[in-house]
Amino acid sequence: MGALVLTGLGSGAAFAGGAAQSDGLAIGAPESAVVTVAPEGGETRYRPVDIGLTHENHETVVTDGRLTVDVTGLAGVAEVAWPDNCAPDEAGTVAVCDTGNVPNRYTPTVHLKVRAAAEAAVGAQGAIEYSAEAAGPDGTLVAPSGSARTLLTVGSGTDLGVSPPQDVTGVAPGSTLTVPSSVTNTGNETAHGFKVSMWVSYGLDVTTRYPQCTSTAPGSGGFTHVACSFDTDVPPGATVELPEPLRLTVTGHALHERFEYGVQPADETVVDLDSSDDNLTWHIDADNTADFAMKGTEVSGGVGDTVTTAFRFVNNGPAWVADLTSGDPLVAIDFYLPEGTTATSVPRTCRTTKAPGDAPDVVHYACTLPTWTTPDLDVGFPFALRIDRVVPDATGRVVARSYSASAPLAFDPDLTNNSAEVVVNPSA
Repeated sequence: MGALVLTGLGSGAAFAGGAAQSDGLAIGAPESAVVTVAPEGGETRYRPVDIGLTHENHETVVTDGRLTVDVTGLAGVAEVAWPDNCAPDEAGTVAVCDTGNVPNRYTPTVHLKVRAAAEAAVGAQGAIEYSAEAAGPDGTLVAPSGSARTLLTVGSGTDLGVSPPQDVTGVAPGSTLTVPSSVTNTGNETAHGFKVSMWVSYGLDVTTRYPQCTSTAPGSGGFTHVACSFDTDVPPGATVELPEPLRLTVTGHALHERFEYGVQPADETVVDLDSSDDNLTWHIDADNTADFAMKGTEVSGGVGDTVTTAFRFVNNGPAWVADLTSGDPLVAIDFYLPEGTTATSVPRTCRTTKAPGDAPDVVHYACTLPTWTTPDLDVGFPFALRIDRVVPDATGRVVARSYSASAPLAFDPDLTNNSAEVVVNPSA
């Protein structure tokens, strides 16, 4: 199956009623899917095609999602089994599906099942078309009709897949979790061995060790990569388990974690029929905190002197924190310069900015941290300040805040130490 495609987001123009909207609606659907050819005189098994709606504005609520699915284009190619939340028309070719509240992160809510028609030959193709609407903050949001489609192809071969587990929250650090890691071949040809690839975020440890696997140290973004190769045959319709259950430990520095697990045929020349179920992503949220703190400085000098005010950011832990979804920096630090000073040298991750409420005469810099913040992180920000006027107790302010206004530092148990003072020429 091809990559998931989200269509309709970001335009602000797909709406009913003619007025600009503060949100956008998207359809998440696979670009392509493959069904195995039916055996002579028999039927092949159904395969899933999962679709979901999303909206872009994290500050608004979107409800009453309705997805229209048109399978007219599958005539003679494939049969469809409709889920309970879809109401097909009398011909059984167009259905309106109730998706309920629409999330910001893609979550499939309509689970179609498709299989090749008995008369369909290898190579036959047909398309599933989608359109959608939902109740947004300013009226009805509409994803343009025909903007999303899934091209379905009848094929023959190996099709390995894994079933994703349900995301978990509130997991105690130190806990052990078992990953549902069985491998199923839903194709019509035997897979002679398979490879497994795992990506494990910094707050998780793979505690099961297989001799067939090798691993690397955490790299960019804090992920450890584990690569395995197994020589087990997987016949059509069979499910096999790894030599022993795959277990993860949720470490003492875990918070918002991600585990990725993928499978493919051992022979790289063999093309897996349906890649949509080759990989799973498991989100694991630990019941943990990370205490961010700012450390200020005091410096003195005369008119014309340049002084260095190296305030610092510290993560007191115990958790690490990272945005594993977008890869954006997690934390921004605001520095409001003390009165009577000018910055002559600025750290490379800092820039001037203006925020609502800033006084016209106050110079404001915003600085960013690395995309992942380990428990022992201690970062200094050396600003060189020229003293233009001697102002006793000239006080600047540094504040650690969330990089994204829509994602506050909910994991931080003590916000009182998220700010500190930078004082030039203290009187005491």
